Amino acid sequence: QVQLVESGGGLVQAGGSLRLSCAASGRTTDNYPVGWFRQAPGKEREFVAVTVSSGGTTDYRDSVKGRFTISRDNAKSTVYLQMNSLKPEDTAVYYCAAREGYLGYYSGYFRPSQYPYWGQGTQVTVSS
Repeated sequence: QVQLVESGGGLVQAGGSLRLSCAASGRTTDNYPVGWFRQAPGKEREFVAVTVSSGGTTDYRDSVKGRFTISRDNAKSTVYLQMNSLKPEDTAVYYCAAREGYLGYYSGYFRPSQYPYWGQGTQVTVSS
């Protein structure tokens, strides 16, 4: 079992920055895929970013490329999402998710259904 706790959300003006944290406990996630997803009101949960393994592949949805950066600190069992140049359309509840075992692009690391472990979410609100 893996427990995930997100933090770092808040209210920020357009153009500002936030850093989200996803702290893992229980079984280590050092070499597991960890993804960030978000869900806005009335919309489906969507993929934001993933780190496939420690030192391995990262990927982002097109609309956040160049603005968001995902990273890991294995010593702290924490995955971060640095979000810069925030836009009002980035407003959502952000969730981190993890799974055990390999998960690649063709096995769907961008699909929420591939992740059994989820945090409770943290609200990000970007004002215009």
